[in-house]
Amino acid sequence: MADPSVDMPVLPKESSPMANTNSLSVKATLLLSSALTPLATAAIAPSLPAMQVHFSSFDNADFWVRYVLTMPALFIVVGSPIAGYIVDRFGRKHLLVIASVIYGIAGIAGFFLDSLAAILASRALLGLAVAGVTISTTTLVADYYQGGQRVAFLGLQAGFIGIGGVLFFTLGGFAAQINWRFPFLFYLCGWLIIPAITRFLPGPRRRLAKEEKYEAATEAPLSLYFLAFIYGCAFLSQVAFYFIPVQIPFYLKTIGSVQEARSGLALAFTTLCSAFASISFRQIRKRLSFIVLLALSLGFMGSAYIGLALSNNYRLVLLSLIPAGVGLGLLIPNLTVWISQILPESIRGKLIGGLSAFFFLGQFVSPFVSQMMSKTIGLQGAYKLVGAGLVGISVIIFIFQEQLNHKAS
Repeated sequence: MADPSVDMPVLPKESSPMANTNSLSVKATLLLSSALTPLATAAIAPSLPAMQVHFSSFDNADFWVRYVLTMPALFIVVGSPIAGYIVDRFGRKHLLVIASVIYGIAGIAGFFLDSLAAILASRALLGLAVAGVTISTTTLVADYYQGGQRVAFLGLQAGFIGIGGVLFFTLGGFAAQINWRFPFLFYLCGWLIIPAITRFLPGPRRRLAKEEKYEAATEAPLSLYFLAFIYGCAFLSQVAFYFIPVQIPFYLKTIGSVQEARSGLALAFTTLCSAFASISFRQIRKRLSFIVLLALSLGFMGSAYIGLALSNNYRLVLLSLIPAGVGLGLLIPNLTVWISQILPESIRGKLIGGLSAFFFLGQFVSPFVSQMMSKTIGLQGAYKLVGAGLVGISVIIFIFQEQLNHKAS
């Protein structure tokens, strides 16, 4: 049998296509681009109660107004596989620029439109743009960095997304207190980072056909059990977590007269806890395995919901939100690093697109689930049930961690 190494190219490290990917300007541009993702929902979340009043004549306004928040998620699900194909076939940087342009147009539309149906349509377009931004930035990070650098940067990226959420939840709350339309102006941030993208981000080195053929021949097959497990956890975590931004503004009104600004601060506080956890992810990952971190993340989130169900004032709600933020802050980089660690470059965009699709599919489904549960058993009952379910799943994962690791390998 012929030696497979004969005439095969010596492949450079794909994660560092150019020497300047470690520059501050490249890292700052990637982080600022990543911050556009939380803006898609964070800025307008505190506006929902006032928006519901404004569109009270619209049939089922209480239901559809909640979907103004998560309509982008459905179209991120639709757009993520397409974006994954585009970044693998045509390049990451071009998609990021185009998506940022569309992001600004679709985002600001809500400031001008006076039809709930039209706003929902603009939010759908925004979702397609967010899919392009999310997949291209995450894939660029995986291209530029590897090993410990990749773990550190993905944790930093998740932390920066959290910090962006803090900023936008807070500003959105104060802006919504003036007028529910004002938070839509924040989407102009999509246009502000385009010059930095075009100037500072290098395009990954294009590989020769011979290199791609060699990589395909030497790739280890991916485990379908692994993908199903990771994607399932991504979906479940977002269905559960979005009980907070979708329902907390309404839940706070049931336990006291809480203004939109304080609702925004509560959501910002959750996101701040998430950001700190994500930034600490690299150090925590050194001590704990992926599977143990997953179990802990879901356990933290479950305990938060049980705490929310037992809270009867604003301060107790804030305390209960701490483990929810910590759990999500560890879960997102944990799943992203876990899956990117075993992805070959040739299909990296597609599978990261799949992960993103399941994250956002969970976000889209969450309002339907939470609204149905709250009408059936009340918001307190819904939080109790979801909390108990997450804690139970966490315990099962922890007990069967070896078997699950084996299935995922």
